[in-house]
Amino acid sequence: MSLKERITEDMKTAMRAKAAEQLGTIRLLLAAIKQREVDERITLDDAAIVAVVDKLIKQRKDSISQFQAAGRTDLADKEAAELDVLKVYMPQQLSADEVEQAVKAAVAQTGAAGPQDMGKVMGVLKSQLAGRADMTAVSAQVKAALAA
Repeated sequence: MSLKERITEDMKTAMRAKAAEQLGTIRLLLAAIKQREVDERITLDDAAIVAVVDKLIKQRKDSISQFQAAGRTDLADKEAAELDVLKVYMPQQLSADEVEQAVKAAVAQTGAAGPQDMGKVMGVLKSQLAGRADMTAVSAQVKAALAA
């Protein structure tokens, strides 16, 4: 079952269970997927759908920090609930050791020698780790590996 089919089935389940918050978030996700498919005139595969989910998760995290800074805990809680629903559709996250191994392998593969080669290494890692690791943390590890 593809990720899109799974999301659609989860929407049907949420409808039957009358889970309004979960249903709203899933509909939002499906709308974002459909919007991207229409804009680019393609059918998204699972990797592209994970990228859409990742983008929505980043938006939720940003909104939560903004709402907390403004003292709007009610809105922050709503965004956190949406974040929990969206995280279900992300692939299993890699451990810190697995990310470190991937960074070392990518540095060796590209023959990177210093900070100026960070783009090469990140290009390789982005395709391997997209959706499976926090790319900000990966970038910090690459920077540390190239500085050493």
